[in-house]
Amino acid sequence: MNVIPTQLPGVLVIEPNVFGDERGFFYESFNARALAQATGLELNFVQDNHSRSRQGVLRGLHYQLQDTQGKLVRVTVGEVLDVAVDIRRSSAHFGQWVAVRLSAQNHRQLWVPEGFAHGFVVLSEVAEFLYKTTDYYNPQAERCLRWDDPTLAIDWQLDEAPQLSAKDQAGQWLRDADLFP
Repeated sequence: MNVIPTQLPGVLVIEPNVFGDERGFFYESFNARALAQATGLELNFVQDNHSRSRQGVLRGLHYQLQDTQGKLVRVTVGEVLDVAVDIRRSSAHFGQWVAVRLSAQNHRQLWVPEGFAHGFVVLSEVAEFLYKTTDYYNPQAERCLRWDDPTLAIDWQLDEAPQLSAKDQAGQWLRDADLFP
C-alpha cells in the first residue's frame, strides 16, 4: 500500500494495492498488519458503518468528545469530497482542514484520527460510504460543526447549497463549539 501524509499531521491518505484485469479487480480493503507496517498505527476497529447518499448530500462535520472515534473511511460506489478538520485547541493546526476525493474508481481511503471533525459531500449521482471506527457510537457525546463556518472556509466544491439533516443544520460555529483541549 501507498501512504500519503496530508498537510494535517496524523491524517493519512491510504492507497491499497489494486490488482485488476478484464474481469474486474481485487484489493485488500483492510489488513491490520500491513497498515501497522506502513503507518505505525496499531488500530482496533470495533464498528463498521455504511451509508448511501444522493448527490449534494453533505454529512458532517461530526465528532465525539467522549468515546472518541478514529475513522478509516472509503467509498465503494460513486465519489465524495471527504473533509477532516483539526479541532484540538492545543494543536498548531487547530481549525485547519484537509479535503480528499475518495471514489470507487481511485480506491483511496482516509485515516481520520481522534481529535478531528469529519464530514463528506456526495459529488456523484449516488455514493456508498464505508468506515471503520475505533470506538462505538455514543449519540450523547456527538457534536457537529457547521459545514459553512466562515472561520473554517472549507471549499466543498459545490455549485448549490447542500442537502443537510436536521442535526447538521443545527451544527455549532467553531467559536461556540465544545472542542478538544
